[in-house]
Amino acid sequence: MKRINIAIDGYSGCGKSTLAKNLASDLGYVFIDTGAMYRGITHYCLTKGVDISNQTAISKIIEDGPNLIFESKSNNLLLNGDDIEKEIRNNRSIASSVSQVASVPSVREYLKQLQLKYIVDKGVVMEGRDIGTVIMPDAELKIFITATLDERVSRRLKQLKGQGEEVSEGYVRTNLIERDRADASRDAAPLRKAKDAIAIDTTTFSKKEQLEVVKALLRPITNAQEFLPFIQ
Repeated sequence: MKRINIAIDGYSGCGKSTLAKNLASDLGYVFIDTGAMYRGITHYCLTKGVDISNQTAISKIIEDGPNLIFESKSNNLLLNGDDIEKEIRNNRSIASSVSQVASVPSVREYLKQLQLKYIVDKGVVMEGRDIGTVIMPDAELKIFITATLDERVSRRLKQLKGQGEEVSEGYVRTNLIERDRADASRDAAPLRKAKDAIAIDTTTFSKKEQLEVVKALLRPITNAQEFLPFIQ
């Protein structure tokens, strides 16, 4: 099969990271989690004591060049040589601050240049919020993942509790709503469905079903009629 680049976008908690990771594994592709990169920059700013409401201060510290490397084989993020995967996944301060940091144009440009290096060769599954519109506008397949807010809250609660986090449903719901607003309203690369992206509502899908829908779309001559009711 011809190797292509696949862009997967969507709001937080829709399951795009799990889908992208599983798809890349099945295809033997490189998986890139751009959300981890934004959490990595947020972690860097917080550990440096930067006021995340101060875009000028954030831009200044980005100029110092934090060295981010996403290890596609292990799916871990390295910052200046240190593995920070656990920190960026289990830190509430990072979760509540990442949207502010991600809205800074210099941060987006810095990470855009990093992300573009990964897509020079075909065979990449990249997920995020501006992949199909900004990073890979020429991707051969673009997917936009959706799910109801209730389902997203349920998934995120399960994920966090599985990581040992004790959080309330109200906290998770509020956090998702605030991130949705921030992602959709920021001036720099707001979250949008690319015009040629295929929207898939995963609310009632298992992880396996999500994967099969996308794999069906990849087949040059597909027999995917059974999936059509779920593809918008």
